[in-house]
Amino acid sequence: MERELRIMLIEDDLLDAAAARRLLRHNALDRDLVIAADGRQAVSILQNSAPADLPQLILLDINLPDTSGIELLKNIKKEDKFKDIPVVILTGSNEDKDIQKSYDLGAKSYLVKPISNEAFLLVLKTLFS
Repeated sequence: MERELRIMLIEDDLLDAAAARRLLRHNALDRDLVIAADGRQAVSILQNSAPADLPQLILLDINLPDTSGIELLKNIKKEDKFKDIPVVILTGSNEDKDIQKSYDLGAKSYLVKPISNEAFLLVLKTLFS
């Protein structure tokens, strides 16, 4: 990736958030990173962002403490202000129902943790090339 991306990571697990941050840092994509620890915080950040400050990519875990990532994805895609932001699911779940529901609700990709650098770069290249 040659350009800076504003990225929002929605992840409650500190170890998983650190791993995602390392992955982003490894690819020089951590300069404009916002981390939300739960759905409520993510929605607050999104709603209080000026259009120019909205993330260009959302990395979303399915298992959040206050709401499911699936429910959060549904709400993000319903809002005109956010619906065009690509959402990539980063999760430990490889259950078919979670994968299908995520795609049905508009997720652009679904990556199961741990995520390889190659898989992550392929998703970015597909989304932003």
